[in-house]
Amino acid sequence: MSTESEAGIYARESEFLDRYVQVGVAGSRVLSVSFPESPDEDAESELPLLDRIQAYLEGDNDDFSDIDVAMTMPTDQRSVLESVRAVPYGEQVSVKQLTRMAAGLDPEDDDDIRLVRTALSENPAPLVIPDHRVRDGPSAAPPGVEQALRSVEGL
Repeated sequence: MSTESEAGIYARESEFLDRYVQVGVAGSRVLSVSFPESPDEDAESELPLLDRIQAYLEGDNDDFSDIDVAMTMPTDQRSVLESVRAVPYGEQVSVKQLTRMAAGLDPEDDDDIRLVRTALSENPAPLVIPDHRVRDGPSAAPPGVEQALRSVEGL
């Protein structure tokens, strides 16, 4: 899906999260999703993706799988985050299950488990890349936001 915008920072306040949802976009790709207490000064508020996020937070089932995210990280971390995107709305996996899902990783290898945990904690676009669906893993979203996202999906 195209974000239908030019490059920029977009933010909208979420009463549900008690903070802003901020999205960085370049062309048709999402560069980042964050949850600041106050948005960047030059952030604009009109972005179709922010409309979808607001609807999601109000209970719409949306997995955001059609959103193109710029994956500018090492290949092994990209594989982990692509695997997270395959976890359906309302379902969750463990770090070991996610490690098994990622190509070439061994859930019994401590280094591979560490790699998965690092990829999750450095996720550039939490919510769009739903690290909150990994029940025992770190999230790049603040803890309160992670719990709110989990509650939206009944996790």
